Amino acid sequence: MTARQPSWTLRRRVVALLTVVGVLLGASVAVEIGVAAKNRDHIHTMLDRTGPLRVQSQELLNVLVDQETAVRGYAVTADRQDLEPYVEGVGREQQLYRSMEPLIDVYPVMARELASIKAESADWRRAVAEPVISTTERSGTAAGQALITDQTRQRFDLIRASVAQLQQGILDQREKGADDIYRTSSILVMLLIAAALVVVVAGAVLLTSLNRMVVRPLTSLAEQVREVAEGDYQHRIAGSGPPEFQQLADDVDAMRQKIAKDLAEVREARESIEWVNSQLQKQAEELVRSNRDLEQFAYVASHDLQEPLRKVASFCQLLQRRYAGQLDERADQYIAFAVDGAQRMQRLINDLLAFSRIGRLTTGFTEVDLNKVMGDVAGQTEAARQYADAELTWGELPVIRGEEPLLTNLLANLVSNSIKFRRPDVPPKVHVSARLVDDEWEICCQDNGIGIEPEFADKIFVIFQRLHSKDAYPGTGIGLAIVKKIAEYHGGRVWVDTDTAEGTAIRFTLPALPEDVEAARAAEQQAAEGPADEAVDAGEPATAADPAVAGAAGVEPPRQGGTRVEGADEAPQSDSTGGVKETVT
Repeated sequence: MTARQPSWTLRRRVVALLTVVGVLLGASVAVEIGVAAKNRDHIHTMLDRTGPLRVQSQELLNVLVDQETAVRGYAVTADRQDLEPYVEGVGREQQLYRSMEPLIDVYPVMARELASIKAESADWRRAVAEPVISTTERSGTAAGQALITDQTRQRFDLIRASVAQLQQGILDQREKGADDIYRTSSILVMLLIAAALVVVVAGAVLLTSLNRMVVRPLTSLAEQVREVAEGDYQHRIAGSGPPEFQQLADDVDAMRQKIAKDLAEVREARESIEWVNSQLQKQAEELVRSNRDLEQFAYVASHDLQEPLRKVASFCQLLQRRYAGQLDERADQYIAFAVDGAQRMQRLINDLLAFSRIGRLTTGFTEVDLNKVMGDVAGQTEAARQYADAELTWGELPVIRGEEPLLTNLLANLVSNSIKFRRPDVPPKVHVSARLVDDEWEICCQDNGIGIEPEFADKIFVIFQRLHSKDAYPGTGIGLAIVKKIAEYHGGRVWVDTDTAEGTAIRFTLPALPEDVEAARAAEQQAAEGPADEAVDAGEPATAADPAVAGAAGVEPPRQGGTRVEGADEAPQSDSTGGVKETVT
């Protein structure tokens, strides 16, 4: 990576530009404030000084003229009413002096002129007006008029000229103030225009700078990133513009390199996984083929061994029947051993053949009523139940999809095991129940037999696995393996419930029908909303609950029809049945 020349950062550039603009605008604002203050002073002078002074000076002239006119009129008529304007004019004149003096103090020349007018008017009254008034009162109008001469008129004209000169000075000051207002207003407008130009120029400079320092580098960086995103992971991302963007480009390029490295590793791992998967696929195919061959071998071997074994067993039995008692005791024992071994081998091969046929010879899944299946199981296990005085009961069982012969075989093996592994001197009791758990039926075969230790709970489902000697409990050790294979073939599982206090409880699951699941959920929702009103008509028999609803609650649903006692042929229980109890609740 090449070293870059140090340059101003984007923040520093923006701050510098804003600082310059701020200084210019600040200076402009300061000058505008000063000019606006001066403009305000000028307006104040015009409105509050020269304007009132001009009006009052004109009023002063009028008051003085009224005094002079009133004196001349009084000299002619000697009427005191004609003298009232003079008296009022003197008072008003003094008021005007008092109001004009504070306003005119800022203009020394005009202040002196106003003082001169004040003194001249006072002299005029003392030298002309008062003598005329007093003479007219004492000597009459002729004497008063005699005092009004051209000299006295000229003296008043001097006062009038002084007032006119004062008025001209006030007018000049007013015009000067108007010029100042115009000048300061023009300056203020120019300053505003300059501030606007500064803002416009600053905006243009900022826009240009952002386009050059921000938009272009970001656009270039985005284009390079898009190239990488499209799959060119080897494309190096180079930055331009301020140091921040260059650093951002370096960071993005570092991320690109890491992604490219990770992708390379992922690609290698995927190739390895694909190779492993291919090997596993080959092994799986080989295992499937091997299992198929083994199943075929087991089927063929068990099938083909039937004939020679049947001959061996038949001839051994013939030897036993024909020569029993003709040979010595040891020979009879040997023949008995041979017959027993042949029979056990025949049972073993039959069980192996049945195990190998599971899933090979299929009739297809149909809806199977497990209540009917339990009736068939009761018939198949009748002899064993009669011998052991066993009691077989079951609750309301569901309808599921499966193969009826296999399910019959599954339940028959469980019931047979429960009868076989009984406790001495305790009549066996076997109960089959079902409950709905989520979307599966959980079916339990519970007995009161010898039970199973928890450490052997998984071992009993292994083919040919036995926990007891054949002398204690006969059998081939393949029955529960068949149960496991049938349950898994139907999409379920099987296990031993180790929490049972007495006997053995073997549970297995079967997928439930969708309508059973929906009915259970509807019942749960109804139960959550509140118990429904119940009404039972007198004399009408009560109906059983829906097995799906009862099973969802974990309670064995009662079957309609109450309790019945039957044998294999659906006949009522009698002493001829050997005391076998087959009860459906």
